[in-house]
Amino acid sequence: MFSVDELKAGFKDIYGSEPFLIRAPGRVNLIGEHTDYNDGFIMPAALEYETRAAVAPRADRILRVHSAKIGETREFDLDNPAPQPKRDWTDYVFGVAVALAGAGKRLKGADILIASSVPVGSGLSSSAALEVSIGYSLLTVAGLPIDKVELAKLCQKAENEFVGMRCGIMDQFISCNGQHDHALMIDCRSLEKRPVPIDPRARIVVANSMVHHELASGEYNKRRASCEEAVRLLSPVLGPIKALRDVTPAALEANKALLSDVTYRRARHIVSENERVVEAADALAAGDLGRFGALMNQSHTSMRDDYEISCEEVDVLVDIAQKQPGVFGSRMTGGGFGGCTVSLVEAGAADIFMENVKAAYEKATGLKSTIFACSPQQGVGPLTD
Repeated sequence: MFSVDELKAGFKDIYGSEPFLIRAPGRVNLIGEHTDYNDGFIMPAALEYETRAAVAPRADRILRVHSAKIGETREFDLDNPAPQPKRDWTDYVFGVAVALAGAGKRLKGADILIASSVPVGSGLSSSAALEVSIGYSLLTVAGLPIDKVELAKLCQKAENEFVGMRCGIMDQFISCNGQHDHALMIDCRSLEKRPVPIDPRARIVVANSMVHHELASGEYNKRRASCEEAVRLLSPVLGPIKALRDVTPAALEANKALLSDVTYRRARHIVSENERVVEAADALAAGDLGRFGALMNQSHTSMRDDYEISCEEVDVLVDIAQKQPGVFGSRMTGGGFGGCTVSLVEAGAADIFMENVKAAYEKATGLKSTIFACSPQQGVGPLTD
């Protein structure tokens, strides 16, 4: 990751001026997958991995962005009356500017250098960290007030409408609103958040499967369409339901004949996952790490069998983790089809857990997992050191 000094020096080399600095974290989701776009419950935490932005205002209405990772500079005219997506990394940048402007924010031109330590395609939300860092930067340059909940919504809007990924609010919300040493249980309908402390007896361990299947975006949108289909078919018998959040397990079982097998299983994952998140928050708050871990394991089974968003390598990684001494639970995290797993592990066992999982996964797949223990971080804000 670029240090503060390296970021300032890099910016000066490219743009010739002194910047201010912003950071926005990636995230790991402890439990509650694909429930966000169903108005349900989620429990993410912000990560040490983050996108860093060096920013300075311009006198015109040009937004100029340089990606340290890709090594290229691109420009966007804020006065462009009909901006079109380019189908590359810049959509996450310029889409945020379009969403902010569409919400009535009078933006100013800016020079921006972005550098990120969030692994792309890992399920740790590199895209949201980029979007949030850009949104926060543009609002700061324009001297506008920053409402972090509104910023999350507008960054989600950019990804939904400009990028074309029909994601829920989770990634942008936690990147904006993360709390140190806490996960957040978030109600994705009301956007109320409940900080849940991470017990110091346990560590969060993230392992990257090192695989990323390119069908993820299209399959993600198909899952969302299945959920919407379930709501449409269940509404005549269950009344005015808006989302699967409004369906109980009993109601789903009683009316499963109305749904195809695939649609039923997709709905069953969402309905059961919502219940698991609520129970998991209570378990963590009570210090019941064993119960929390069991719910993580159940979540993975549901994602693998009902929602079908896992893959062979991730299943191997989870299976290895679940068998280790000191582990409470392990599951896939993120959108699916590759990416990372998250485990909750006894603090004293974390080091040997990571060694064992890394060795066993490489033996089983030939892939070298990047694996690390982490502590929840604050959401987006100025970078000072």
